[in-house]
Amino acid sequence: MALTRRQREIYDYVCEFIAEHGYSPSLEEIGARFELASVATVHKHVAQLVAKGWLRKSWNRSRSLEPVGADPAAEALTLPLLGVVAAGAPIEPVEIEERIAVPRELVRRPETSFVLRVRGDSMIDEQIRDGDFVIVERRSEARDGDTVVAVVRGGEATLKKWQRRGPVVRLIPANARMKPIEVPLRDVEVRGVVRALMRSY
Repeated sequence: MALTRRQREIYDYVCEFIAEHGYSPSLEEIGARFELASVATVHKHVAQLVAKGWLRKSWNRSRSLEPVGADPAAEALTLPLLGVVAAGAPIEPVEIEERIAVPRELVRRPETSFVLRVRGDSMIDEQIRDGDFVIVERRSEARDGDTVVAVVRGGEATLKKWQRRGPVVRLIPANARMKPIEVPLRDVEVRGVVRALMRSY
């Protein structure tokens, strides 16, 4: 399951600490390493790593963290996390400097792929929910039926099904309560096609 950049850094630090010392770091040592003043914050990150299957911990004793089996990085790669895309009304595209670990089998072309977090519920009937992550293959063209990240009128980004009818494009939601967005082809730019979905519980 996907890791945030901070979770990945903590995982790597735990592995390096165990390799050097033969036992795991304490929560206080992890906090000191990453200048996190609150042990509760460290505990939250560690709990997420346990929940996602990257670390194992005996909750009744200290220094009990250990990686689960082989390094999950062998089965994962990191992609740019470029912000939020609207599954609803279009929003301004937001690009941030972050990377996220994703299962290798979900990515066909790592060099042209990136990840976006979904905001909104216009694609709910395609099981794409608010808070999910979509893995997008960067492309400038789409075929009818593709789920695309499209930028409308030079600035507004949205996640919808693509349908072209001559000089007009319909960006179709997967939610019966919402209407398609219809725009001239010249006013819409395809940024990529969705290839996979990730969800955190």
